[in-house]
Amino acid sequence: MRRIGPAATALLLLALAPALAIDVPVVFTGPLDSPGTLQLLALCFVFAGVALSYDLLFGFTGLLSFGHALYVAVGVYATAIALTKWEWGLWPTLAFVAFVALALPLVLGAVSLRVGGIAFAMVTLAFAQAGTVLVQKNPYGWTGGEEGIGLAFDHVPDVFVGVLNTKNLYWLALGYAAAVFVVVRLAVGSSAGHVWRAIRENERRVEVIGLRPFPFKLAAFVLASFLASAGGVVWLLLIGGATPEVTTANFTLSLLVMVVLGGAGTRYGAMIGGFLYTLLDQRLGSLGGSSAVQGLPDVLRVPLSEPLFLLGALFVAVVFFVPGGLGGLPLRLRGLWTRRAQPEAGS
Repeated sequence: MRRIGPAATALLLLALAPALAIDVPVVFTGPLDSPGTLQLLALCFVFAGVALSYDLLFGFTGLLSFGHALYVAVGVYATAIALTKWEWGLWPTLAFVAFVALALPLVLGAVSLRVGGIAFAMVTLAFAQAGTVLVQKNPYGWTGGEEGIGLAFDHVPDVFVGVLNTKNLYWLALGYAAAVFVVVRLAVGSSAGHVWRAIRENERRVEVIGLRPFPFKLAAFVLASFLASAGGVVWLLLIGGATPEVTTANFTLSLLVMVVLGGAGTRYGAMIGGFLYTLLDQRLGSLGGSSAVQGLPDVLRVPLSEPLFLLGALFVAVVFFVPGGLGGLPLRLRGLWTRRAQPEAGS
């Protein structure tokens, strides 16, 4: 009989979380099966998947983009506008979003990838800034400007509406993260995936052996952007509205931090980084305002009350002490343990 792998086991255990009334003190404010905890976990899964889509570009292909937020925003705003402003049904909306999520990165990627290195990063940033301005201008009243728009749930299936159905949104987000993981693993393990990693290591050498890097980089760009847009759709259903924060450069920088934190170009690193960063970002603010922290001396209370300070300190600590990211930590510890055990065995 074929054994169930660790990834499938972890996925099965995570899928059972809504049935477990277990308290996890400090980490969550309620039991695992409570709506608040399930929504937080669902948000963590969404960012785990989006971070992995960014890692496909940055970690596996070596393309530093500052505009990945634009494609998350495509999923968020295109879905919200079609459902709320145009009052389309769910399936026409998803077909429209899928078309835009493929066509837009195909066009913008074809332009951006004409240059490389920091110039590519600046061009992607420029396109993302154009998206930000477009949202802020609120054309035809579609985007809601700085206020954003709330999602009309008339055409959304009932299983994804209401607090009592939070567990279904949790499973949707978990399914999204699992699907992104499978797609990225299949893509990276394919012939194109080997070329992506060769481009990351030395693009000139790829050209010398007779391959044109441009189509391969464009394929990675379109696939990563499409997966990010799918994450935007799930994020919209989870949050219940579109806000301009998903269009900003800070959003992309957060994805970059997630990938570096977990480990760029590793099997699980980006997902671990995305999950952990989102969890800390959501929980550190509450912990900083707790009576336990507020009762500390100023020298401890002030930094512990600032979530961004703590996240920054964690990022610096990981960069200095775990250069490969948290995803590679078990392998490093195993290597350290093996090196220490060898002299003892030889003595």
